[in-house]
Amino acid sequence: MISGLTADAISEHAREPMAIDLRKARMGDIAPLLELINGYASQGIMLPRTEFELSESIRDFSVAYAGGRLVGCGALHFYSPTTGEIRSLAVAECAKTHGVGRQIVETLVTEACDYSLDAIFAFTYVPDFFRKLAFEESERGALPLKAWKDCLRCPKFQCCDEIAMIRVLQPAHWADTPHQQGYQSTPNEGTETVVFPIVRK
Repeated sequence: MISGLTADAISEHAREPMAIDLRKARMGDIAPLLELINGYASQGIMLPRTEFELSESIRDFSVAYAGGRLVGCGALHFYSPTTGEIRSLAVAECAKTHGVGRQIVETLVTEACDYSLDAIFAFTYVPDFFRKLAFEESERGALPLKAWKDCLRCPKFQCCDEIAMIRVLQPAHWADTPHQQGYQSTPNEGTETVVFPIVRK
């Protein structure tokens, strides 16, 4: 899930870009990351993260600091040798409309290119933000089923209103790769079947 961004965060009418220190996250960043991410999670617009989860995935994260304070974060999580997800993207209230979100996404896109990924995707409430960064709306059935593992614990799972966005980085490779077609269900650890929601038109 993505939060803390508005559609005008990268518009021509945005405020002056904020000078930030943008780098890969370290273990010492976990406490402020928890505060930022779970602050939005308490509003129901991001999935909450635990200290254990962040410790496991800290290498996925990039962080933005200004004046010694964490003002933004985002993660690039790999789902296959060719695809990854931009996730846990958040910008602090004090840093909105200063281009922080754009800088974080551009950094994650560069990282994805360095790893020769064919495509990256995101689930978001602000599709216009991602459209301005060359993402396009996608049917969820085109995305890896592994991407749903975090969704299973989301309270909005069966009535999801996030939009799936994708940016193809290597069109020739992507066109030649078979992708998930249609919508499927997969068993839980028990006997129930999970029905994946469909993006609203």
